[in-house]
Amino acid sequence: MDKAREDALQALKPDADSSTPLYLQVANKLTSAINSGLWQADEALPSERVLCEVLDISRVTARKAMDILFEQGLIVRRQGSGTYIAPRLVQPLSRLTSFSEEIRSRGFTPTSRWLSRDIGIASQEEVLRLGLSPSASVARLRRLRMADNTVMAIETSILPSRYMPEPTKVGDSLYAWMDAHGASVVRALQHLKAVNASDEMAQLVGLPTGTAMLMITRIGYLESGLPVELTYTYCRNDYYDFVAELRR
Repeated sequence: MDKAREDALQALKPDADSSTPLYLQVANKLTSAINSGLWQADEALPSERVLCEVLDISRVTARKAMDILFEQGLIVRRQGSGTYIAPRLVQPLSRLTSFSEEIRSRGFTPTSRWLSRDIGIASQEEVLRLGLSPSASVARLRRLRMADNTVMAIETSILPSRYMPEPTKVGDSLYAWMDAHGASVVRALQHLKAVNASDEMAQLVGLPTGTAMLMITRIGYLESGLPVELTYTYCRNDYYDFVAELRR
């Protein structure tokens, strides 16, 4: 460990004379250090042994503090490897941006793993939400959205096929592709609700079945006012925070 990092860790020592339990002090100080950027996403945290030595705390205190960070979604534990800072996306609800734009703005690298990309006849719900004729065809794109190779969400996007006749040509950013092909989304309506992960969803994101996830339904509109995009996103609640600013 370099001297600067060790000095920063020394500043996290708990106050033995405080009425606050030592493990809570350590957890709070570690949380502040993580949020201030002392460690970056996917960077390994010091081991419990190192924390005990540097902070002069017991192994039980270190473990309880790390358990709190784990429960808050700030860290992830990788068997046989160690404890790492979890990627976390804080997304404002008042600004229309793509996943890729938000991920890059947070210093991560956005990637996708495609699950399917095809053309089919629109379902009744797709017909209603996108204002299509009953026999219209749509492009459906389903993928895992990742930040630095960590799965953040499962996303399915549906667009009228007249705007996207070849869905396999889309790269990591759907909105970048749409901008380049004259179908830019300029306004969107989003609906959020909590859901429980199905067996398939849990397997895709690496969570236990039934884990709470956040489902976002978004309808994107062209400058003309026509709906062009229907997207369902299932977000991991341990990696996502949504922020809305309210004014009176």
